[in-house]
Amino acid sequence: MIRRRTALGRLGAGVGAASAVGGWAGLAAGLVRAQTPVPATATATAAATATAAAAAFEFIALGDMPYGPDAIAGAAYRHLIGMVNQLNPPFSLHVGDFKSGVAACSDSEYALQQRNFQRFEHPLVYTPGDNDWFDCQRRGDDPLERLQALRQRFFAAPRSLGQRPLALLRQADVMPAFAAYVENLRWTYPAGPQGVVFASVHTIGPDNGFDAASDAVRAEALVREAANAAWISAAFAAARSQGARALVLMTQGESLRYREHQHQPHLGEVREGFARSIGQTLLPLAEAAPHPVLLIHGDGHHYTVDQPFQNPQRQPIQNLWRLEVFGNPRMHAVRVRVNRSDAPGPPFGFTPVWNPLSPDPRLRARDQP
Repeated sequence: MIRRRTALGRLGAGVGAASAVGGWAGLAAGLVRAQTPVPATATATAAATATAAAAAFEFIALGDMPYGPDAIAGAAYRHLIGMVNQLNPPFSLHVGDFKSGVAACSDSEYALQQRNFQRFEHPLVYTPGDNDWFDCQRRGDDPLERLQALRQRFFAAPRSLGQRPLALLRQADVMPAFAAYVENLRWTYPAGPQGVVFASVHTIGPDNGFDAASDAVRAEALVREAANAAWISAAFAAARSQGARALVLMTQGESLRYREHQHQPHLGEVREGFARSIGQTLLPLAEAAPHPVLLIHGDGHHYTVDQPFQNPQRQPIQNLWRLEVFGNPRMHAVRVRVNRSDAPGPPFGFTPVWNPLSPDPRLRARDQP
């Protein structure tokens, strides 16, 4: 789903280099000391685990691609996947919309995108977008039936996609009230103290399903928002219990609307369709969290890194960042760096992965390949 908006994040000078926004004052991690002697080998192992967990690392985020027939868009998309494979990240995140909103919603189209996901030589975690099932109503298909087909194909087991699947926790397996929501996932990387908790929540653009003509689809949106709110709350609880140094959430829908003019500070208000999961759950939990939070989403197709969230008093939420990934026709990815908690500067860094087979926003139209 592409939605134009005012006040977009700018690439700026030196866009090919790593960039970051905001600041974060490091929090000292308290160490609980055992009251009984610990064997030296156990102490060494624990120290090595803690060191690995505290180290900086990078992963890849992308989404809103590929759009169009495979004969046209497939080569550029697969080239980008090859570039990502060369970087060898621990995992990649695809934030949904793996086809356009008017493309076929057939099983064969789903199978094609599944094959594309399996080209990733490392774990690939995917969350659905509106184009992938909700917009199938444009072609006369039943969106709820297509949602079930999507779940059966991409979320049948508690593990990621890609050639080296990663074990994942599914909301459906631990929250019986939301047994349908196999697509809401969670994992921690690296394992151990000072790891980072990751979670996916199923929101979609533009209004999270509440704009559907069908009563049944709107009812699904209501239940899905309740599931999302519960899963976000559980992710914060997991981060707290694990002593995580950060929390990263991935979803498809752009949850904010913007009223200011272009070039003014980029603050947004939560759209009504996202009130429960984002406005009433994510924002207050993030503001109170002792660690930084990053929300990664697609939907708008504009590479943006900023801090657009505000509390009810219209004050910016200082420890909540947002990354919106590139999208069609700009089939690029983003390297996301999670810094050490004791490192100076911001907790996250962002570097575009520029695909030479796709339009480059740094160049004028006449200079495009």
